[in-house]
Amino acid sequence: MQIPKAKKIPKELTIHNDTRIDYYYWLNDREDPEVIKYLEEENAYTKEQMKSTEKLQKDLFDEMKSRIKEDDETVPYKYNHYWYITKYVEGGEYPVYLRKKESLEADEEVMFDVNVMASGYKFYQMGGIAVSPDNTMACFSVDTVSRRIYTIQVKNLITGNILSDKLENTTGNIVWAKDNKTLFYTVQDSQTLRSSKIFKHVLGTQQKQDILIFEEKDETFNAYVTKTKSQEYIVIASGSTVSDEYRYIPANEPEAQWKIFQKRERGLEYSWDHFQDSFYILTNKDGATNFKLMKTPIDKTGKDNWIEVIPHNENILLEDFELFKNYLVTEERVCGLTHIKIKSWDHTIEYELPFAEEVYTVGTSVNRDFDTEILRYRYSSMTTPWSDIDFNMRTKEKTLLKQQTVLGSFNKENYITKRLWATGRDGVKIPMSLVMKKDTQPSKDTPLLLYAYGSYGYSMDPTFSSVRLSLLDRGFIYVIAHVRGGEDLGRLWYENGKMLNKKNTFFDFIDCAKYLIDENYTSSDHLYANGGSAGGLLIGAVINYAPEIFKGVVADVPFVDVVTTMLDDTIPLTTGEYDEWGNPKDKEYYEYIKSYSPYDNVEKKEYPNILVTTGLHDSQVQYWEPAKWVAKLRDMKTDNHLLLLKTQMHAGHGGASGRFESLKEVALEYSFYFSLEGINK
Repeated sequence: MQIPKAKKIPKELTIHNDTRIDYYYWLNDREDPEVIKYLEEENAYTKEQMKSTEKLQKDLFDEMKSRIKEDDETVPYKYNHYWYITKYVEGGEYPVYLRKKESLEADEEVMFDVNVMASGYKFYQMGGIAVSPDNTMACFSVDTVSRRIYTIQVKNLITGNILSDKLENTTGNIVWAKDNKTLFYTVQDSQTLRSSKIFKHVLGTQQKQDILIFEEKDETFNAYVTKTKSQEYIVIASGSTVSDEYRYIPANEPEAQWKIFQKRERGLEYSWDHFQDSFYILTNKDGATNFKLMKTPIDKTGKDNWIEVIPHNENILLEDFELFKNYLVTEERVCGLTHIKIKSWDHTIEYELPFAEEVYTVGTSVNRDFDTEILRYRYSSMTTPWSDIDFNMRTKEKTLLKQQTVLGSFNKENYITKRLWATGRDGVKIPMSLVMKKDTQPSKDTPLLLYAYGSYGYSMDPTFSSVRLSLLDRGFIYVIAHVRGGEDLGRLWYENGKMLNKKNTFFDFIDCAKYLIDENYTSSDHLYANGGSAGGLLIGAVINYAPEIFKGVVADVPFVDVVTTMLDDTIPLTTGEYDEWGNPKDKEYYEYIKSYSPYDNVEKKEYPNILVTTGLHDSQVQYWEPAKWVAKLRDMKTDNHLLLLKTQMHAGHGGASGRFESLKEVALEYSFYFSLEGINK
């Protein structure tokens, strides 16, 4: 089959007396039939090139699906007189949302059967569900395009009827006032998708009658609405990468005047919750880079009144906190791992939860009640399936409520996980999390998949994946590189991988790859790399810097045309990301971004085998970025290696909807690796 070739139409892009020629700018128009034709040609080419793996793809899909317990349900949690459960039925792609009044022995009430609701749609995503304080109604949001633009409706849970209220062009974010008739919700700009307006809606009225409560006019900020754990306050949160501002009213006074908690200041980040007569604040105030916990009386919310509860520690990132009547629970990140600490308010109890594995992930779960001694948390590692645990903070008794079921022959004792540390070119120690089958022998002939993300301060925790077993059982080693740009080693780990330090992210990944080769875990003939979205940017940059290291890479929905995107403030995400990447309208940032932007740095040289995925309706990274990147790579690369582009024509940033359909995408990617390794079953 003929290799697709996108036509070249020169487009001059000039700023700072510098002109770039973009030959594939024309691909930006999804309404152009020529664009769709090109994407379909690439899909056909990918299908043809992967034809020999079709049976393997099907076998992988069946294998991965067979490990999933189809008739499954979540651990129930109680809130406001009802137990809530999410259930999956055999053959169902989507969840069923249930509740039981007062007792788990009570009759099931089906709130939403998403399998029924999704019937007839190629894509269907249920967003948030918010039950009214009197338990009679529930708001729900739906996206049927995969642009993350949700329509909110209201269901009467007593009669089963859908009310006439219909709120369009929302983020799906919605909160009830205590009067059971007033709703607050977030609307986004239809073009940039920036969530910027908070409206008030009264049941039974039309959306055009809704009152605009707040509009975030700073294009670098996004807004949303929420409630405190106590349910006593409705909160409008407005935030950018480096600063926050909150407004609030009593939840039982929907007509009240909104009060500002603390005015925004550049560099001041904070979040807060309510307990009794105080507000508790997680903040970086006064240079607390790794954050500290403070509190203030409910009638004195300005920062001058904040009193320290947990001081700043330059070696420990304070990530989150949970308030109880008798206890304060904190999540702290130390050397790349989360620690849960429990303290009693009377200072008689203070301890840390013990975890036996060298590498793991843990976090507090649904804890709705203040007056309880039970902390619910979730635990996982790369060998331990997700586990829901109730922990008695007084007696220290632990109850395993449920562990993720993995059907088939899985035995966690057949796998090992451990922590590795690579040394970066600037001397920094970079953590990695590794998992492999016990009988896999690392050597220069061992296939290894290296994954990373490295942006926005997101820590890539080492969690369990039943899908990943299909890699491990075929002899692959899987490694997560916790590169700078995440917050794995604290806030400075993030700061040193963003803006004018962004290249550290890419160099860390390359140095981790070289470490794995030098330590004989693999070799460049068997090393593969994967990343998605901003992690796709990482992949794109890395194969420009060091293409010879990798046998093959997969870049999922990759953010690769960084300069052009960050200069275009009419498309989603751009304005809110200036504090992550820099604003290229500033010459210093323009030159720096241009020096690493994957699309701008494609050269005439050999590249590894490459598979690129995207979605036509992607709301985060527009489809044309990977499409243009592939077209340019086709034109310039000097090798005969595979270069494949797969566009989901009915999906967006998250890929296909449904818990099984998405496995087909994973099966394609795994088949890509396996075919390069000569693995055919």
